[in-house]
Amino acid sequence: MLTLFHHPLDASCRFVRLAFGEYGEELALIEEKPWVRRKEFLALNPAGSLPVLLAEGDAAIVGATVIAEYIDETRGAIKRERRLFAENPFARAEARRLVDWYLGKTEAEVTKHLARERAFKPLMPREQGGGSPDAQAIRVARANLKPHMKYTNWLAGTRDWLAGDTISYADLAAASSLSVLDYLGEIDWSDYPAARDWYVRVKSRPSFRPLLADRMSGLPPVSHYADLDF
Repeated sequence: MLTLFHHPLDASCRFVRLAFGEYGEELALIEEKPWVRRKEFLALNPAGSLPVLLAEGDAAIVGATVIAEYIDETRGAIKRERRLFAENPFARAEARRLVDWYLGKTEAEVTKHLARERAFKPLMPREQGGGSPDAQAIRVARANLKPHMKYTNWLAGTRDWLAGDTISYADLAAASSLSVLDYLGEIDWSDYPAARDWYVRVKSRPSFRPLLADRMSGLPPVSHYADLDF
């Protein structure tokens, strides 16, 4: 069994877990608090970032998109119709674009700020960046969330899946990012009906069940988080 160093409220880690789940493969999970900068973890990834996969032979593979390419080359290529990258190169390019959108742009503008201020800072020692939440950072992130949700709603309303006709890495990246925000109760789904219907489809998949069971000590999820028909 492969091992993933992760944090349950890190969108990139959730993305990797979903990808392996879609291919029916279990992972051994080790929860890592990257702000601690454990020397054993830094030996695997000097950057100190998540996720890190210990693959065959305990080779460390670092970063969500790098791990996704590894999964596609070692698992996806033999899955044919279940492959998370389409055979068509333009469809693959669109999936990669949206993965970058959600794990890059949405993360930088919204997710990491709300997760840090609301979930991580209360757990972090002051010398490691902990302390009271930054109300201004929360306000800015919440304002930034609206155009991201409008875009997701447009994608979900005009396509079968976010990147095209079949589920792909794009859907997993978006669902990973939005599931963190949903855990925190930051999304009013009634404003985005197409995105809501798409999200219900994704979170109803077997690969999503472990994520719906995630809990952070001292920070329970919003009441509808694990409801498949909220």
